[in-house]
Amino acid sequence: MDWLNYHHLLYFWTVVREGGMSRAAEKLRLSQPTISAQIKTLEAALGQRLFERRGRSLVPTDIGRVVYRYAEDIFELGGELVETLRGRPAGRGLQLTVGVANAVPKLIVSRLLQPVSRGGVKIVCVEGNPEELLTRLATHALDVVISDTAAPPHVRVRVFNHPLGESGTSFFAPPALARRLRPFPRALTGVAMLLPTPTTAYRRALDEWFLASAIHPRVVAEFDDSALMLAFGASAQAVFPAPTAIEREVCRQYGARVIGRTDAVRERYVAVSVERKLKHPAVLAITSTAKRSLVG
Repeated sequence: MDWLNYHHLLYFWTVVREGGMSRAAEKLRLSQPTISAQIKTLEAALGQRLFERRGRSLVPTDIGRVVYRYAEDIFELGGELVETLRGRPAGRGLQLTVGVANAVPKLIVSRLLQPVSRGGVKIVCVEGNPEELLTRLATHALDVVISDTAAPPHVRVRVFNHPLGESGTSFFAPPALARRLRPFPRALTGVAMLLPTPTTAYRRALDEWFLASAIHPRVVAEFDDSALMLAFGASAQAVFPAPTAIEREVCRQYGARVIGRTDAVRERYVAVSVERKLKHPAVLAITSTAKRSLVG
């Protein structure tokens, strides 16, 4: 009987799960050459290549994806064994691993995931840029990615886009500043404003609207993370945009006032999966919630 070295399998599983050799090295507190050497030993034992290079990325081969799925089950069972021996309740409940693009407002994500959490599903959220998340989705390290942009046609991994909905845009400001900003939208010219970074689809839509409306705000800060922008906006004497769909939550949580709205700037949300037809019950719950709570 051939024996499998589970330490080597753990190193491989961690590299896939963390999305790269450097992150796995940090997680395992080992050097990258050590992990690389152990994975090569595993490949030799299995007689199969588990990784291949695509540009700068290291992605699993077809065999690697199969091995990863088995490793997921093996280490999940191992975790349950430890929990059982410690006297804690164990059970292989449903788990949903969600990738969340940085630009998607976290209040939107929270709304979409609430029915899933109430259903007793264990949720694991991973945040990152869309390209990185799609790579992890292709290796089945993620069940679904919630993004503000659809996966482009030229992406090398085979994924499918499932529209969730869209929302117009509201502009917010601290109460004292909001009272002075009339009429909307002309009053936005020259005003200090917080905006998403130019790499996001939302920012490009905002810039087009500013240009068409002859509005010239004074951009004082740009944010890759939408949640950080909202938190910063709560204390800064500046205007900031957010989807109208979460208008009430933004006002309540950040003490801001709405100064105006436009439907000309719409942020769209999409669920990206490796399935053409969604089957995961938790992902289906997300799409159902989106139809009820998002516009479009």
